[in-house]
Amino acid sequence: MWAKTITENFANVIHGLNKNHLTDLVIQRSKRMILDTLGVGLLGTSTDICQKVKQYSKIYSSDISSTIWGHLDFRLPPLYAAFVNGVAVHSMDFDDTWHPATHPSGAVLPAVMALSEAFPQNKKISGLDLLLAFNVGIEVQGRLLRFSSEARNIPKRFHPPTVVGPMGSAAACAKLLALNQMKCKNSLAIAASYAGAPLANAATQTKPVHIGNAAKHGLEAACLASQGLQGNNQILDIESGIGAFYTDYNPQTLPTLQSYPWLLDQQDVAIKCFPAHLGTHWVADAASSVRRKLVENSDILLILDKIEKVIVKVPEVKYVNRPSPNSEHEARHSFQFVACSALLDGSMSIQSFASENIHRPALQELLCKTQLEHPSDNKPSFESLYCEVTVVLRDGNVISDRCNTFYGHWRKPLTEQDMEKKFRSNASEVLPAEAIEGIIETVYNLEKVEDCSVLNMFLSGQSARVLPEKLHFKHSNS
Repeated sequence: MWAKTITENFANVIHGLNKNHLTDLVIQRSKRMILDTLGVGLLGTSTDICQKVKQYSKIYSSDISSTIWGHLDFRLPPLYAAFVNGVAVHSMDFDDTWHPATHPSGAVLPAVMALSEAFPQNKKISGLDLLLAFNVGIEVQGRLLRFSSEARNIPKRFHPPTVVGPMGSAAACAKLLALNQMKCKNSLAIAASYAGAPLANAATQTKPVHIGNAAKHGLEAACLASQGLQGNNQILDIESGIGAFYTDYNPQTLPTLQSYPWLLDQQDVAIKCFPAHLGTHWVADAASSVRRKLVENSDILLILDKIEKVIVKVPEVKYVNRPSPNSEHEARHSFQFVACSALLDGSMSIQSFASENIHRPALQELLCKTQLEHPSDNKPSFESLYCEVTVVLRDGNVISDRCNTFYGHWRKPLTEQDMEKKFRSNASEVLPAEAIEGIIETVYNLEKVEDCSVLNMFLSGQSARVLPEKLHFKHSNS
């Protein structure tokens, strides 16, 4: 019998989706998301914010423990492993981004990875189990966001991963735990009471905690539901449920399971080439193109004195309008900083946000000459926004360029070669080469992996030489 409520409908879909529903494209795209998320998470383990939450989490102990990415000798209970690894994923704003706007993978992958280690030794979680749970978590986030037209724009009030992230994490963990429909429904209801954080903490060290909490709270919600804890069984139906976060919330029933259409089949994610707010990636591409025109016959430092002003045309997004960023987190959320940095250097990288680069005199001088404009046709949506950068020289010459789609956007996805290059660069900060190659091989063959604990072992830094018995894949025809 078909569900009477939206919440019941979601619970039925979460419970009913199985491995046969996964399409080749969904598997391929989600494996790219997993590899990228692991890479940015590994890189993030060395950040100041991650060190703080790691130290905080050491006060907890448990008989069951899960891997902290990049650490051979430090494990935590699954809830806090999900929290620390989730913080690491978003600690540099380097994780994937979707449309409508959210960071989908960071809320889900740390939770299901941590939970997979909490099962008894005789209960192996396969790579396909992991892929299915991960995709259920991604799907739930995407569907919830599509119940609001407001959510299709870059947010103004709530940070989206704090609203839909716990719901996706709860759904993914409920799937991995094989909960029945009633407990799936309660997982969503419980997770909703953990949802929502104000956007005011963007560009601070607290913003990465949003992703850590989403992963942790979703896992906690599913575990509580598995114990019989109950919540409102219409949490997705009513204005005082998830509808509280959106002024135009309009929930719809999901498609039937007979031939389920995954959103990831229809809409890929953006994978970033440098660690900053996604909107700044249009700015970087446009500014880099302008720089190439500027330095055709001269050095950029010689041209600085000749620049009268820099005009950056972007949508009106208040929390990314930061004329004078003072920290790496503010710089990652500054249209002006990325425009000036790309004009000076020709490209953006992890090092662009080092303190010495943020405070260098040439950049500060250029920031003072930079102004934003917000054309009426430039909508604050990751699907349709553009950036135009114009440099006006004192001699009257004007040099301009526009970016409609940056490299890494879902309309212009990274090649496999560049995906691997990003992952290796990120992971090499904390893992040995053998573990890095082991992760790449395992993720690329995830649907054939019989025991995904091998992935957690590689993430801790163990090399392939100590894992011979776990390194076997199912044959493709099995």
